[in-house]
Amino acid sequence: MPLHQPALVESVQDRHDNDVISRRLRELGFVAGEEVKVVAVGPIGREPLLVQVGYTRFALRRVEAARVQVRVLEQAA
Repeated sequence: MPLHQPALVESVQDRHDNDVISRRLRELGFVAGEEVKVVAVGPIGREPLLVQVGYTRFALRRVEAARVQVRVLEQAA
């Protein structure tokens, strides 16, 4: 996802049974229909990602963020 590009969460994918990371992402607000955007990336390996959900920001590793399936929204001109 490009920086500051709004998207809607479609789902959070479990990688295995009882996936603790996916469950925690959903508890933090990564749920279907919620707007998210990447607001910054780290300098080394472009990690972590600073992701905003609502008014809250979270630092996620790319492997964690990959669990979140999104639909990118068109930005207003």
